[in-house]
Amino acid sequence: MQVNVFYETSKIQDEQFNEYADLIVEWNKKINLTAITNREDIIIKHFIDSLSISKYINNNLKVIDIGTGAGFPGIPLKIYNPSLNITLLDSLNKRIKFLDTVIEELKLNNIRTIHGRAEEIARNNNYREKYDIVTSRAVSKLNTLVEYMLPFAKKNGICICMKGPNIYEELDEAKKAIKILGGKVEKVEEFFLPKTDIKRTVIIIKKIKNTDEKYPRNAGIPIKKPL
Repeated sequence: MQVNVFYETSKIQDEQFNEYADLIVEWNKKINLTAITNREDIIIKHFIDSLSISKYINNNLKVIDIGTGAGFPGIPLKIYNPSLNITLLDSLNKRIKFLDTVIEELKLNNIRTIHGRAEEIARNNNYREKYDIVTSRAVSKLNTLVEYMLPFAKKNGICICMKGPNIYEELDEAKKAIKILGGKVEKVEEFFLPKTDIKRTVIIIKKIKNTDEKYPRNAGIPIKKPL
């Protein structure tokens, strides 16, 4: 099983995806990156899942991936669309070291890592409201997640929240937070990962006004007391 079964990729991109999968398996023996270690599952459940949002992201945009973990969706998006300028943000330094190794081994350009918490980095003017696209995959409930994501988005930028099934109650609970933080839900799309019965949901939130400077609140508060 290869990514090129589902997406049109070059020989170089195929080699990069294969090397990335090798690095995941190798490093997963040392640090906990993912519970998914079967090669075909890595391709479907990580790579193809990550690329499912590529249709929402135009060329040459500035993207930040919040809570990227082992690099999803940021690194597959970068391999597939080299024109993107991507920042990978994660709070665990071990994962950052893995991501730096992937970037070096795959010879990826215009991609960087940041070690830190979203609540703190989003208060830094070098990153606040600087991104066309903010992505996050399977990180926190939506009413917490949007407080991590929306402060990074430029006005008229979009947040792409990658979630599992049965999202509508969670979405309803998040409406207040989305409005407070300057966002508006543009689209909710449900789909099944190919060759599986695994259901995914993508929520597109447009940034329609600047986020008040008091958000995000201090580290830990968004998850304990969602807006």
